[in-house]
Amino acid sequence: MKRNVLLMVLLVAGIACQAQNQIDKQGRRQGHWLKTDKQGAKVYEGTFVDGMETGTFTYYYPDGTVRITNEYMVPGKVCRHRVYNQRGELLAEGNFNQKNRDGLWKFYDGKHPKPVKMTTYKMGVRHGLQVIFNSEGDTAEVSTWNDNHRHGRWWKRIGKNGYITATYVHGGIEGRLVEYDENGQLVREGHYVNGDRHGAYRYYENGHMVIDETWSKGVMRERKVRLMVPEETFVSVYDINYMLPKGKTKTVVYLSNGTQLIDNEEPERLYSHVGDGRFTLANREARIMVATDLIVGTTRDPEGREVLSLDPKPDFQVFPDQDCLRMLHSLQMQQQTKDAGGEFDFD
Repeated sequence: MKRNVLLMVLLVAGIACQAQNQIDKQGRRQGHWLKTDKQGAKVYEGTFVDGMETGTFTYYYPDGTVRITNEYMVPGKVCRHRVYNQRGELLAEGNFNQKNRDGLWKFYDGKHPKPVKMTTYKMGVRHGLQVIFNSEGDTAEVSTWNDNHRHGRWWKRIGKNGYITATYVHGGIEGRLVEYDENGQLVREGHYVNGDRHGAYRYYENGHMVIDETWSKGVMRERKVRLMVPEETFVSVYDINYMLPKGKTKTVVYLSNGTQLIDNEEPERLYSHVGDGRFTLANREARIMVATDLIVGTTRDPEGREVLSLDPKPDFQVFPDQDCLRMLHSLQMQQQTKDAGGEFDFD
């Protein structure tokens, strides 16, 4: 009796296996298909008609949790695609058209029911509106795309109420870019041509311009910074040789023409405005800033301390710290390599 029952079970199982994973005489898959891995876990299952996916196809994680569902509107071509994590939370949804993303797609972080990004596609490339949301669900960035390049107005939130906006043309910013802070005050504005800074580029603090740059095809030609001496005046960074604190709220600025100006603002603010492209903070404790190309080398004072050799020589001494000495050593190595006609990668 037991043997007959076992034979019956095997017979039914064999009939069930024959009822799925069928291929017709033309080599096309037909009917219900179930694919498993070597361990017997389901990989996917769905129904084929004349070799084309029809209805709903379901793909699984190794533990049997649903990973992907494809609901076909046009057999084998157009489907509604959804992706889930192993907790069953939706990660992405949108349409595939002949294996290309097409139309509006929504992406989720698995933590919130609202999407973190919505992107429009046209047969596999971004084309149309894209919106990104922050963790609070507020709009964080809006852009328009054409043939996988930003093309049109772009807006991005900074903080809670600040933002930056510009216009893209075929992937590069064209025209004016502006940025505003949390209080609606202008932070920076500049002009672009073919994606490169070109023309005036200015930075502001508390509604007042503090940096005035001039660019040409992506190359900065001039950078002027505001000094309060005590009236507002703008000085080119290329005319500044040295800067050092005078107390906590003033800075002595040594110009290349021998003039000394007293800037009535704290040194750290001025240092941040001049940038580090031309200057070196020679001594972090003393907060002395020098134009790098004016450093000739080092000597030692009567007490044996290392002192920067500067040209032109200022009316003060600079005792370089270890960071400054390492920088000088690196520059010397680069110069030696250049003089030898070789190349050296310092990155």
